[in-house]
Amino acid sequence: MANISRNDMAARVGALIRPILDDLGLELVLIEYLSIQGRWTLRIFIDKDGGVTLDDCAVAGREIGDALDVDGALSHGYVLEVSSPGLDRPLTREKDYINSIGKKIRVRTGIPISGSRNFKGILRFKDGKRLGMETESGIISIPFDTIQKANLIYEADEL
Repeated sequence: MANISRNDMAARVGALIRPILDDLGLELVLIEYLSIQGRWTLRIFIDKDGGVTLDDCAVAGREIGDALDVDGALSHGYVLEVSSPGLDRPLTREKDYINSIGKKIRVRTGIPISGSRNFKGILRFKDGKRLGMETESGIISIPFDTIQKANLIYEADEL
């Protein structure tokens, strides 16, 4: 990976696996490519309407692993993990935000907004350029292009 960034690698892997996931009736939620205790890990989060099963993850993992082996993009050893986004799912797609309206979320921005980069509250709206959150301090509007990371906050009483 000396000559390619993690983001570029994730983009390359995404382009390679999207057609595979489409054929399986699955959606790509997020790709993480990171080093954990000196070992490269490729995490792929998938979803579908009604949620993914263990079998969905196993089949997708085999198909993705085969495609990565043929492509040769990852020429060094790595661990492939394919899973559902989980209860504290990342919000990466427009529909993730729309489906999360009224739920508690956590957002980290790349630049300070009203003196902070970290926000926790109820997602109230999402339009093309902004999202609105109800926080302990009141309603805050966050420009979508400043968001580095966002995810649901799991609360046991939601189950």
